[in-house]
Amino acid sequence: MSGKLRLVEGETARTACARAVLRTGVDEATGEVLSAAVLAQRVGWCADLVAGMAGVLVGEHWNSVDVEVLAGGVDAGGRRLPSRAWMALRRLGWTVAPPPGVRVNDRVVRMAQEQAGRVLRSAAWRAEVTAGILSTWPADPRKRTPAEWDQVRKAIPGGQHLPSNVIKGRTRQVVTFGKVNGRLPVDVFELEGVPRIGRMLLLAACDRQQATIERSDTDPAKALLRLQLPTRPDPQTYRDWTWVACPIRLPSTVPAEAVLHLPTLRLADGTVRADMAYTHVVPKARTTGHSVAVGVDWGLNTLLSAGALRLQADGRITALGAGGQFRAAGVLAKQHRLRRHSERLHAKADQYARLLGGRPDEHLGAKHEVLAGEIRHVSARRQNLNDALAWAAARWAVDQAIATRASVIYLEDLRSMEAKGMGHTLNTRLSQQVRGKISDRMRHLAAEHGIAVVTAPARNTSKHCPQCLTPLQHRKAPDRPTTPGWKWAICPNTGCGWQGDRDHGAWRRIAARGLTHQGKTVIDKTSGAMVIRSVVDELEAAAVVTPSASKTSRWDRSKSGPTRHKPPRSAPRRRRAPSPTRPHSLAGKRPEGHAPTDRLRLPRAAHRHQGVNTISTPTTTGHRPCGAALGAGFHLHAHATPPRWETIPETPSGSGSQS
Repeated sequence: MSGKLRLVEGETARTACARAVLRTGVDEATGEVLSAAVLAQRVGWCADLVAGMAGVLVGEHWNSVDVEVLAGGVDAGGRRLPSRAWMALRRLGWTVAPPPGVRVNDRVVRMAQEQAGRVLRSAAWRAEVTAGILSTWPADPRKRTPAEWDQVRKAIPGGQHLPSNVIKGRTRQVVTFGKVNGRLPVDVFELEGVPRIGRMLLLAACDRQQATIERSDTDPAKALLRLQLPTRPDPQTYRDWTWVACPIRLPSTVPAEAVLHLPTLRLADGTVRADMAYTHVVPKARTTGHSVAVGVDWGLNTLLSAGALRLQADGRITALGAGGQFRAAGVLAKQHRLRRHSERLHAKADQYARLLGGRPDEHLGAKHEVLAGEIRHVSARRQNLNDALAWAAARWAVDQAIATRASVIYLEDLRSMEAKGMGHTLNTRLSQQVRGKISDRMRHLAAEHGIAVVTAPARNTSKHCPQCLTPLQHRKAPDRPTTPGWKWAICPNTGCGWQGDRDHGAWRRIAARGLTHQGKTVIDKTSGAMVIRSVVDELEAAAVVTPSASKTSRWDRSKSGPTRHKPPRSAPRRRRAPSPTRPHSLAGKRPEGHAPTDRLRLPRAAHRHQGVNTISTPTTTGHRPCGAALGAGFHLHAHATPPRWETIPETPSGSGSQS
């Protein structure tokens, strides 16, 4: 389905994706209703044909010469290659045919060429990075000198802003190859080998002769997907292909006025999943012109700390409230337990593999298969937990921006952060954070409201005072100002006197830095994300938060005389009449003022610090942890602290931006 959206000033078209499931279908030739299993079987037959042809194409052109030609974007005649991968491959003459005796239409071949072209195009960047690392191979791969870092960044296109962990990861991959083969690889194509092709149908490469999708006129939450599928795994003639109509229930995240596109079909656990692409109108996010910004700081136990700042007309920056925190210590602890369980399972599986040694052994082989299944199960649990945590944290951060009418969210860029020197446990916990997923989800949710998400340099955000930029002194707690620590920050400047949580000071510094450097915001060409590359000293000097005037006066509560005598507490009032008759229960009659006894088990909080603002997560299985009835979600552990916002002045535009 194709269509154009009407845009006005301040709006833009946004293409997003939502996941749906194909649960049934109708064969239009016979009128037979296909079950989910039969539909998955027929989609699997078509996906196998496409994956086989795509694998042949990738294997033939998996070399540096062909990938460079495809990535160059120009054919032999000097004409620019089309953006669609299947059209570019046909322009270059890279064709493929189905297996002998199998008959497919040209649209199925298009899907194979599209999938192969995407795989080959994605290898171009990895080839450039690997080539730059191999051409400047250091004397000690474990630790490069500053001069060697400059050389490798110059050798990689765009390497000046490339995170160091990407270069180190590729270096470790090359070192592993060298240990096995006794030499360095020639290029990335020898280092990685031919990639495996997934079973999927990229229907976006087809036209109406292969697949169509239409939205229901009566119910916008329903759509009908029609596509041709084979009736056998090796179709001999075109009669072995029939049209199948599949009703789809669209997720609630797809707007009613959105334009639907042909989805991508994937097979997972015996079901057909559809990645529904759609385009809709959203407010346009801007790089500059922001007056209200939300700063977000990353943490370990406190996953996110966020708050809002306002840039006044005279250039002063003031805070809008005290900020808030998203604590996920329990979720991260569960993630840590699953990681340790996965490591133990992998160790057992490796031991069984060594004992087998390539010889047949039914007993050990059966145990190895059981462990492999358990490893897949634990990996799925870890992935689902990370996804749920990422969506919850991103939704909380975007809600802070919506509540304060902020037009931008500033994140600190921690892509190059390496967990080392802090012990095995803490290093592992830091490296297992889901910062990348949270950032992606945050951009996805913020784009719907026209809120920009910008990454800013993280240098000295927790080190300097947000009000005077003086280096802070970090202590263990506010009531222990002389005990060294890291949680509580105190400004030694007597003229400032700011003190507070380390993370709260960090989000103030991040938001203030973003507001003063918003003119330096650029859009990254590879990812399309908004970033601030570096810090300018002149602008950084103005990134200070002006303290708000105290609205309340504190009076001296020190003791100046004897304690006033208080009369003893009077006896509690007793019931003058017997309590009404009730059905007999285990607890007997209910005394006046006490909890009712007709409920055998009362809902309780997860622990004594459980608050009313805990995010709730409904349970669909038989497992119902204590406290879930009171909204203890994520197995009793996820907490979101609401910020104590001050009165926010009304803005004419309602977006919190300078106009």
